[in-house]
Amino acid sequence: MRPRRPATANLENPLYYLQNMETVVAWVASHYSDLLLRSEQEFLDEFFELSRPARALLTRMVMRTGDSFRADKLNYPELGSPESDALEELITRRWLNADPLLTLDDIFRLFTLAELRTAFSPVLEQAGLAKNLPKARMKEVLQEFCTDARALSDWFDDVASPVVRVSHMALFDRIRLMFFGNLRQSWSDFVLVELGHHRYEQVEFTPESRAFSQRSEVDSYLAMHHCRESLDAGVPAAEVWADIPAAMNNPWLTSRRDRLLLELGRQAERQGDRELALQALEASGHREARLKQLRLLERLKRFEEAWAIAARWGNEELSDVEAQGLSRIVKRLAKKVGEPVPPAIVHPAIREFTLSLSQTGGSVEVVVRDHLSTPEAPVLYVENTLINGLFGLLFWPTIFKAIPGAFFHPFHTGPADLVREDFVSRRQALFDECFVALKNGSYRQKILDTYAAKQGITNPFVVWPALNEELLNLALDRIPAVDLQVMFERILLNIREHRSGFPDLIRFSAQIDEDRPGYEMIEVKGPGDRLQDHQIRWLHFFARKGIAASVCYLRWQDCEART
Repeated sequence: MRPRRPATANLENPLYYLQNMETVVAWVASHYSDLLLRSEQEFLDEFFELSRPARALLTRMVMRTGDSFRADKLNYPELGSPESDALEELITRRWLNADPLLTLDDIFRLFTLAELRTAFSPVLEQAGLAKNLPKARMKEVLQEFCTDARALSDWFDDVASPVVRVSHMALFDRIRLMFFGNLRQSWSDFVLVELGHHRYEQVEFTPESRAFSQRSEVDSYLAMHHCRESLDAGVPAAEVWADIPAAMNNPWLTSRRDRLLLELGRQAERQGDRELALQALEASGHREARLKQLRLLERLKRFEEAWAIAARWGNEELSDVEAQGLSRIVKRLAKKVGEPVPPAIVHPAIREFTLSLSQTGGSVEVVVRDHLSTPEAPVLYVENTLINGLFGLLFWPTIFKAIPGAFFHPFHTGPADLVREDFVSRRQALFDECFVALKNGSYRQKILDTYAAKQGITNPFVVWPALNEELLNLALDRIPAVDLQVMFERILLNIREHRSGFPDLIRFSAQIDEDRPGYEMIEVKGPGDRLQDHQIRWLHFFARKGIAASVCYLRWQDCEART
């Protein structure tokens, strides 16, 4: 396999999808060669030996749904030569099976209603049924008679369009998994996009940072994927339970297994198998599994067991959603086990004020911004972009640290494990170093240097059009490091929940004064609008930490005059 430097294809190239597919195949063949069987390596080498039209046609087929195709429906003018020539080459080189065994499902997917009526009219007549049955009804009837897979000539008496099947679709699925790190993404997520729209951080790929270090790990992922497909297809959870791979010493694969166990627990409970549901939820390390386990124990009236689990969990650091859910359960359980009901959490009051302004046609946030802003104390519309942006710039090297299960290829906009439960713990030492910078004051220069060096490179926390040097300097001048620290720590408690919900506006003080905050965050609510739960949680957090934040309720003057 000749080395191939990863590159992004230009959509102006009619065969851009082939260039992207070649990037995928070459990347996997290069970085995971030791995890491929000899026969698989040989096929990947042969892929690049095919003519360009044959490679392009094969790519088109791999991208499409299913693995069997009618030869007369393969129409791709950009190949530059007849499709029949590419087909013949692919058949000769064993990439396509020219006479595959086809199931009834295959036949009904590949042929039109008119063709099916012609082919199956004798069977329908023999069964005493009309020949003009709708397609779905016809298939339902034929399933009783046609249970085996057959060659195309055994399905049709008359000559039908040839059907070919991709011979190595399982290999392409394995390649797709090893490139993307999941099977949720289809080939079109990479092959049919113009990746040049983004600039990507250059992550260092080393043998130690690979997600898969053994072939058995790829096999375990494929087995888990099959289990999830079975659950989605309605297979009883008890049957799927037997096929779930054993726990493994691979953190990111463990997180995938935890999610699978969570879903199996849900399905088992829906199917009435509560004991299996408890077993699966207890085995899952997913953060949602614990609340579901406690609620199920409640329904089973196993209050003492639930109370013991809740007590242990309550000693851990929890996100707001987890703490709220646990508090509600503990309150109910206390009465059942004869324990004192824990005191309700008392949240500090949220500051509020009301403005009555004239409608100008702008959004409520822009109207309030323009009304409150002065040259000495500017008000800016930042919503989730400012604090997240500062976070992303400070922790940039940590976010893009190449560790197993974080980056699979050179085109990631951020780490694949960003919202997994162990995202922080696997990088704890690196996060600690950045928090030291907040304490010793070096964070400011780190943020500004990263802003200059990484301008325009994708980062899941940084929205580049929303940031500029003036805003960054204002924020770093006015927002104390201790405030940034507590906000960043809260984000890290649960990135999925906590990177949204920030107030719309930020007002910077005219001057820095030790007795007054240098900034205030303002959430704007127009007529009829109300705070959302995640916004309320941030506002309560700000109030507890002494961070200036308030809610502005906007009223339209002309509406008030009419009432």
